[in-house]
Amino acid sequence: MSPFSSLAIFPIDDRDSSPEALAMLLHPKYQDLIVSSPALPLPSESPSPEPKPLECFGRHFPLAPGRCLEEYGAFYVGGSKASPNSDLDPDLSRLLLGWAPGQPFFSCCPDTGQTQDEGVRAGRLRARRRYLVERARDARVVGLLAGTLGVARHCEALAHFRNLTRAAGKRSYVLALGRPTPAKLANFPEMDVFVLLACPLGALAPQPSGSFFRPVLTPCELEAACNPAWPPPGLAPYLTHYADLLPGSPFHVPLPPPESELWDAPDVSLISGELRPPLACRPLNDPGCSALTPRPQLELAESSPAASFLSFRSWQGLELRLGQTPVTEAVSGRRGIAIAYEDEGSS
Repeated sequence: MSPFSSLAIFPIDDRDSSPEALAMLLHPKYQDLIVSSPALPLPSESPSPEPKPLECFGRHFPLAPGRCLEEYGAFYVGGSKASPNSDLDPDLSRLLLGWAPGQPFFSCCPDTGQTQDEGVRAGRLRARRRYLVERARDARVVGLLAGTLGVARHCEALAHFRNLTRAAGKRSYVLALGRPTPAKLANFPEMDVFVLLACPLGALAPQPSGSFFRPVLTPCELEAACNPAWPPPGLAPYLTHYADLLPGSPFHVPLPPPESELWDAPDVSLISGELRPPLACRPLNDPGCSALTPRPQLELAESSPAASFLSFRSWQGLELRLGQTPVTEAVSGRRGIAIAYEDEGSS
């Protein structure tokens, strides 16, 4: 007996058949069937088409009136035998994280025809998401990666998350690096976590352990970590587009007022086991820090997370030693290449 009463299919790989042909093949067995398609992001000033189907997880769902997505099971068609590890598929990962836990979810590889239940993988991805939220709560410095500059409301999203991190007592820096890579992000070791602001289809795939020096989070995970009014795990929706978190969206959760008891609730880190200070006790308010840090030479310098990180490093750069080095004339250096200089002779 089929586990599906209502079925949503995701034809990712259409080399052998079109989505319409796949829907016609399955429609006799599943009367309540919808076919999802990618939701391509619109430019900043492009008008949205009308009528617009439900957009969720970076895809469009042509639902019938009165129906909701939580009533459907899912069947994902995609992947290839060249990349058998579907844990690294960003499209499948988004769907597994956001799909209703009580509904069945199966995937099929069109190259091999192998079908498998994705329930175990979904649980593993949700556990990792809770871990990333804990890492964001422990973080003091957050790097906001501007992954898109052409999608609507990206400037509003940057301002929203800067205000969110400031209210949570964290520092944030906006970085425009193009597509993030481990080599690029390793140049910013003072960051505790990174948050990628991009359209749902441009999000990073889950990376193997050890790829990035610091974890890369989604905007939804940062919202869950910094907003004390955000619903607890299991009740909060998984949102893949940063626009869903901004004011005006039905999923927007405003920050509680400063006098709310939510800011004073103590919290224990599930990673380090230490007691986090209440958010109301953390330094916040002005974006520029006015605190001054004394140096051994009785100099005063403006305190910042980057400067504090540099002060604890064993090597802090070249020493200028101005006026302490004798002036000498330039002399002729060695000639040749590094493997065999001329004065070394032949060996």
